[in-house]
Amino acid sequence: MADLAITASAVLAGTNARTEQGVAGETITAGKLVYRDATTGKYMMSDSNAASASARVVRGMALNGASDGQPLQIARPGCDITMNAVLTAGVTYYLSDTPGGICPLADVGTGEYFQPIGVAKSTTQLAFNPTLSGVPG
Repeated sequence: MADLAITASAVLAGTNARTEQGVAGETITAGKLVYRDATTGKYMMSDSNAASASARVVRGMALNGASDGQPLQIARPGCDITMNAVLTAGVTYYLSDTPGGICPLADVGTGEYFQPIGVAKSTTQLAFNPTLSGVPG
């Protein structure tokens, strides 16, 4: 399998969403998983095999696209997110080794850290609740 193919224009946080505003530190599209860089305060894409532990953390999911220096809104954990991706209801999805990506467990490989980011509630909706396991693959 591969990372979820997310249509950026279809990413929509549910009515239960808590959101946060910030500034992008790189080009980010809607649906990408992000962390906030401690040095710059800007949002960057999370990555399950990043050398930096902070980059392996998921703070939220981008709700809009932005380039470096532009405003970015993210959905914080604990909400439902609808996206035009083919999810399998009941399946847990994980942070990918592709920056900002989401993948099924089968795609988490050696040298990556297991970080569940949510469980599919349906074929289009994810219960977004990332947890940091700290367990390397």
